[in-house]
Amino acid sequence: MKKFAIEIKWGVIFMIVSLLWMLLEKQLGWHDELISKHATYTNIFAILSIILFALALFDKRKNYYNGKMTWLQGFLAGLGITVIVAVLSPLGQYITNTFISPEYFPNVIDYSVESGKMTLEQAEKYFNQ
Repeated sequence: MKKFAIEIKWGVIFMIVSLLWMLLEKQLGWHDELISKHATYTNIFAILSIILFALALFDKRKNYYNGKMTWLQGFLAGLGITVIVAVLSPLGQYITNTFISPEYFPNVIDYSVESGKMTLEQAEKYFNQ
């Protein structure tokens, strides 16, 4: 377990940052009055994700591999973090959809229909919970 402590740590950090990002999106109105901007602005999180993964790999290299890490070791560390994030993601989605922004799906359905991007049936099917 100690072998994967850094990956677990950064997977948890990634999940916490993801939840904080959802809070920010909600506060900025991207889940309601500015929902038309959501699809574009939410991509900013990709930059933050890359930074987090880079910091995680620097941490692994410095504190586990004593400053030297091969490409394969870095790849496996990144894969480990990805697995941790994937395991935690359903919990993050539950927290987001239940506590942070429970009205997001009704709002995005309404926006999709009002903007003419989808019919009500298509939107309800696509954005089902």
